Amino acid sequence: MYYQGAVESTANTLAGSRVFLYEVVGLRQSEETDKTNYPIRQSGSVFIRVPYSRMNQEMRRISRLGGKIVSIQSMGALEQLNGNVASDGANGASNQGNVKATSVASNAADKFSKKDKKGDTMTEAKAKKKDVPVNIYRPKDPYVGKCLSNDELVGEGGIGTVRHLKFDISGGDLRYLEGQSIGIVPPGVDKNGKPEKLRLYSIASTQHGDDIDDKTVSLCVRQLEYKHPETGETVYGVCSTFLTGLEVGADVNITGPVGKEMLLPDDPEANIIMMGTGTGIAPFRAYLWRMFKDEERKVNTDYQFKGFAWLIFGIPTTPNILYKEELEEIQSKYPDNFRLTCAISREQKNKEGGRMYIQHRCEEYADELWKMVKDEKTYTYICGLKGMEDGIDAALAAAAAKEGVEWSDYQKQLKKAHRWNVETY
Repeated sequence: MYYQGAVESTANTLAGSRVFLYEVVGLRQSEETDKTNYPIRQSGSVFIRVPYSRMNQEMRRISRLGGKIVSIQSMGALEQLNGNVASDGANGASNQGNVKATSVASNAADKFSKKDKKGDTMTEAKAKKKDVPVNIYRPKDPYVGKCLSNDELVGEGGIGTVRHLKFDISGGDLRYLEGQSIGIVPPGVDKNGKPEKLRLYSIASTQHGDDIDDKTVSLCVRQLEYKHPETGETVYGVCSTFLTGLEVGADVNITGPVGKEMLLPDDPEANIIMMGTGTGIAPFRAYLWRMFKDEERKVNTDYQFKGFAWLIFGIPTTPNILYKEELEEIQSKYPDNFRLTCAISREQKNKEGGRMYIQHRCEEYADELWKMVKDEKTYTYICGLKGMEDGIDAALAAAAAKEGVEWSDYQKQLKKAHRWNVETY
């Protein structure tokens, strides 16, 4: 999965130094926006770079797409804080955008601009205490890996292309944990003639890699390709196009790893709720391999999963169920420990007769989810479109209210206990 941060509209061109950053909310997945013939670039909060000459035009465009501008800031000061991070956007129910991003907003789990007393980032300082690897390789000195495989995940008749890529990391010191991300630095220069900046993607393999030999890392990447709603031009994501078209044997510049928000608990008897859309399944695939893959269980002698894992997965069509065969195999082999629930928006109907999204599944199973969430051994992970969060909260709020519990207060306690973990865009 790709993490999107501050975004520059593809229709915009910088005019001198008078550029502003719009913070926009409300561009979320819904039945109405799903009817459009182009994908909404991002749900939830987005940051759009806008030149002064296009401010009014961009305001009108955002309004037409159902968005609301909550703040406007000059880019002058912000650009002084920028690191080497850019975004490639979310596409459909997963990854779109061929856009630049500031490191301030590119990954909430890695606040590059906030330093501790020793000069390390806050994330790095906390990660070191838990022996979590962070930023072993940085943009100025990336690890050069090689592509070992690049396989299509979307079945015939599905929407778009999503690739599973495996990279060789045997020649360096890169190591990572399930739930972390790595950065990819695409080759070439941007429209301003500067080197392309890195994009962050969730890791889709366990710390031992797909071959269980500690020599690989894998990603799940959706290629961006969409018609711009105003200009009608076809927009391609720089990094997603580079990765999805990568040939076996090609070099890849890798940075990281980063992130600690989505790390699994050490308790093998924990219950794990996973709710995700599209390529948001990437970290969940890593979890499920660690929990259930025979080869993984052989090498993880200190972690033999005995809890219950429930994946609620939102996709547009059945052929878009990523890693479908793997999921079905786990479900068949461990029916008492794994449950798979899909929300297939273009094939299934919710109780009102509209399209079935992940929030509708949560409403359907709200009482079961609430019962699990109350168990102190249950950890919840949400990854994908930010637009699903409100629906999930509403469903659990209704279930909690039956017992006189205020969900918003209870959720704060869960977050404090690291039992409610969210990485959405």
